[in-house]
Amino acid sequence: MVKNLAGRVALVTGGSRGIGRATCLALAMRGAAVAVLCRSRLEQAAEVVQRIQAGGERALAIQADVLHPGAIKRSVEEAASGLGSVDILVNNLGEMGSGQVADMKDEEWEHSLAVNLGSAFRYARECIPAMKERRWGRIISLSSQAAYTGSSNHAHYAAAKSGLLGLTFSLAKELGAWGITVNVIAPGRILTDMLLDGMAGREEEWIRQTPLQRFGRPEEVAGPIAFLASDDASYITGAVLNVSGGQLMG
Repeated sequence: MVKNLAGRVALVTGGSRGIGRATCLALAMRGAAVAVLCRSRLEQAAEVVQRIQAGGERALAIQADVLHPGAIKRSVEEAASGLGSVDILVNNLGEMGSGQVADMKDEEWEHSLAVNLGSAFRYARECIPAMKERRWGRIISLSSQAAYTGSSNHAHYAAAKSGLLGLTFSLAKELGAWGITVNVIAPGRILTDMLLDGMAGREEEWIRQTPLQRFGRPEEVAGPIAFLASDDASYITGAVLNVSGGQLMG
């Protein structure tokens, strides 16, 4: 593996499992030091750190409740203190609640937006000043096919993931002059706990809807994230990369 991220520091939210875990490992394989952020699964985050350190790279597990803005600031400071200023921010954290709009409480709506969209905004805000100082940075956010297709019983999740697009496009315009790129990955149906929890006997139907006729693996999303974090993608900003096996095209 080419160490094309050597000397870079990455911070990955939701890094303890699924796509986040695979991303942490992929960035480390390419030479980055990685802050593995989690909300509650500190033991799993520590296992990811051990895997990275066993491969000879630096890593740090950090627990932060993103519903508290002060915790977000603290976690970025902890990452910078332990590894160096953050060069690569991966907003991977996601949480899908369930409920129809007619029955949804304000608290459910606001919680989804805070976790899925508000945390990305706040992490970007904390990391941007150091990126500007170095005139180099990568901000990569994980949206969803639901941002384009909608999702019955998940309007709050779809709305938050749609909001990541507007945030990304705006940041790309704000930050381009400093050599900071801002992009989105829109995964399709990837074999994660979130997918398995919601599948409920729909496996054959979902596979039929996917031209590649299978679900994706977390590593198949982590690779494109690592590409966008590298200098190979230095002229790509404000882009959405669909990693969906053809389920979402364009």
